[in-house]
Amino acid sequence: MEQHVDRLERERIAQLGAACVCSNLRRTTRAVTNYYDSLLKRVSDLRVSQAILLVVLYLTGPQTINELAEKLDLDRTTLGRNLRPLEQQGLLTLAPGSDQRTRIVTLTAKGGEVILRVLPAWEEAQTHMVASLGQEQLAGFFTQLSALAVSAREA
Repeated sequence: MEQHVDRLERERIAQLGAACVCSNLRRTTRAVTNYYDSLLKRVSDLRVSQAILLVVLYLTGPQTINELAEKLDLDRTTLGRNLRPLEQQGLLTLAPGSDQRTRIVTLTAKGGEVILRVLPAWEEAQTHMVASLGQEQLAGFFTQLSALAVSAREA
């Protein structure tokens, strides 16, 4: 009997492992992130996750850490750790806000220049990914990803 139960558990675990939404998304995002990073590396030490952060600042202007964390759907502490290297490189500044708890994040001129420098490589990566998926399927893919995110937040 014990071998039978063990076999059933192993089958359940194997099925869950192969079909796990989280595991499959993480594996895919690592591969896609590595691809984008490899193209950006040709022109900058900036990773795509850092470029996205700078782009938000480029488009919206100065933000508090809380506002930026909300826009990027990141934990405030994680965002703080991600901001420090960019500040050290002179790509953004962190300054006191209206009170002791608030910090304002501002893109520097150098940060704006870096965004413009990585733009062609980023566009190349994006073109490749869109072509791989198919333009027609892209909107549906984004809708599905958004639905998964909402479902995860609501659970």
